[in-house]
Amino acid sequence: MSVELMCWAAAEQSISRDRARARYLAVREGGPGGSLLAAFAKEFPGHAVEYPDAVLVTMEPEEMDEVSNRVFAAAAAQGLVCYDPQRDLVHNRGPLGVYPEMQLHTGDGMIVVNPDLGLVRDFLGTLSPGNPFAALVVFGQHFIQVSPGYELEYKEGFMRRAMVGDLEEVRRAFAEYANGERGFLDRHDWVRV
Repeated sequence: MSVELMCWAAAEQSISRDRARARYLAVREGGPGGSLLAAFAKEFPGHAVEYPDAVLVTMEPEEMDEVSNRVFAAAAAQGLVCYDPQRDLVHNRGPLGVYPEMQLHTGDGMIVVNPDLGLVRDFLGTLSPGNPFAALVVFGQHFIQVSPGYELEYKEGFMRRAMVGDLEEVRRAFAEYANGERGFLDRHDWVRV
């Protein structure tokens, strides 16, 4: 069974999952046809199909990590929105954090360079045994990561760990980290690891 990503140009900087899902379903109901994104489609030979105003990139599960990470990067470089129907996640153009080199790494193999903050927020809601961690990383400097049960870890110089009570606090800590703030360090009881 193949997996898909859909990319398109949008006037808005940020589109909700509901709107992206509706757009994806509408495009799938229509038929393939030429689009304004032919140059984008050509970057993924054998994977991309053009639809009016969108490109659908199809891949096999065993190549999903590699191809999808390339699609996310190309879409971001060209200012496109990318919807991942398998994960029900939208890769928007913004808002972004303060570290352009920051990467989102996930337990299910997704890697996104300079992810939008809505994607990070939404992804954190998918933590599960099959999706066992999320991390925001600025390589060579610092990172924050979380696993189900909300065990939060932060490393800058040394590693520290704290148990966090709920998902909203995890989301708040990740948003602060992405924005260069460190208020989460004062709100939790950290143990040096």
